[in-house]
Amino acid sequence: MAKLLIIDDERAIRSTLREILEYENYDVEDIDNGIDGLEMIKKGNFDLVLCDIKMNKMDGMEVLEQAQVIKPDLPFIMISGHGTVETAIEASKKGAFDFISKPPDLNRLLITVRNGLDRGTLVTETKVLKRKVSKTREILGESDSISKIKETIERVAPTEARVLITGANGSGKELVARWLHEKSNRADSPLIEVNCAAIPSELIESELFGHEKGSFTSAVKQRIGKFELANGGTLFLDEIGDMSLSAQAKVLRALQEHKISRVGGEKEIEVNVRVLAATNKDLLKEIEDGNFRMDLYHRLNVINIHVPHLTERRDDIPVIAQNFLESICNDYGMPVKKINDGGMAALQALPWTGNVRELHNMIERLIILSDKVITENDVRAFANPGGGTNIGAATSTQIAGATGGSGMSSSFDSFNNFQDYKDHAEKEFIKFKLEKNNWNVSKTADEIDIQRSHLYSKIEKFGLKRAE
Repeated sequence: MAKLLIIDDERAIRSTLREILEYENYDVEDIDNGIDGLEMIKKGNFDLVLCDIKMNKMDGMEVLEQAQVIKPDLPFIMISGHGTVETAIEASKKGAFDFISKPPDLNRLLITVRNGLDRGTLVTETKVLKRKVSKTREILGESDSISKIKETIERVAPTEARVLITGANGSGKELVARWLHEKSNRADSPLIEVNCAAIPSELIESELFGHEKGSFTSAVKQRIGKFELANGGTLFLDEIGDMSLSAQAKVLRALQEHKISRVGGEKEIEVNVRVLAATNKDLLKEIEDGNFRMDLYHRLNVINIHVPHLTERRDDIPVIAQNFLESICNDYGMPVKKINDGGMAALQALPWTGNVRELHNMIERLIILSDKVITENDVRAFANPGGGTNIGAATSTQIAGATGGSGMSSSFDSFNNFQDYKDHAEKEFIKFKLEKNNWNVSKTADEIDIQRSHLYSKIEKFGLKRAE
């Protein structure tokens, strides 16, 4: 049921609107002034607001402007007994969805409300889809450090300030960068990411600034660099501590003058780019060792956001683990598994050398290799208490029990990567359960808690066949 708020200083109008809208099964609240109305918008979860323009205490247009800052996607329908074309245009410019005159026509009122709610739903769905496509997940956790990061993002994102994000590998630095872009005024423009550690030092300048045809041996055609691709948007320089000194000098110049030159080119190209940078290194130590420029460090470090190690916020692990459980099980098309209290306590006790990234991998492993409820024994079986999650730490007996006695623990070197191991473990697990149930697919699907159609897909994928 959609929740609506009416802000109007005339009781008769409020009562009339409320009666009409409640008859149409809307959940309606009303208030007689804009100041209290804004407080209700801050605290409540309204889907649409109907707001009078001429009111005591605070003008309706002012309420609209302030509400746009608090909740920019909340549809506003302005109402007035002195409506003119000019007033309607002004309301639209300030972000109102529509404008209706008093006394409101019943049909027009209901159609406008319905359209406003549809528009609000479409805006929300579009943002969700954009985040899915851009891989922008929520920043999970309620610890003091995470709350501070979220608050800093809210304050800093709408500005043009450069941000240096620090933290260990896998802690979520990229996610912070994505949210800084998502909540910035550049959100409709591209976010271009560059992993400075993954690009050879001799190619980093070409990657960042582009090159002209023939500027070096393999430059068979002109290439546009990341700075140009990010023009109007955000450039995220990940692992900037691994950037060569010559590239650092060019980046510094680009930040100072907002101009770049392609490798082998003479023309200066103006760029309008907001730069975010991240590193897992101590840049001050890198400066002392002569590996990083101090002037570039000060240019980048206008705002510093440090992402803490997962072991520094263990209370957030249950929330993060539950989120991973739901998303991974949904991706696999299977019912969401549960972790009991002992299993969750065991997860919280692990050293997490790989941080949140390692936790995600661990949850995926537990989903595949555990039964319906993940226990403390499961966590211990598939984790190395002495140094991060490592499937090799499980004993032969534990692995055999989880995979139908396949003897996998004796030959981990035969797997090139975790995906290969995961597929093998999944195949052996399903094969064991099918044989145990005399190849009764329905019974097996119920026992391992997945859809029958999904089990058939797995049988086909792994080429499983009943023994003659």
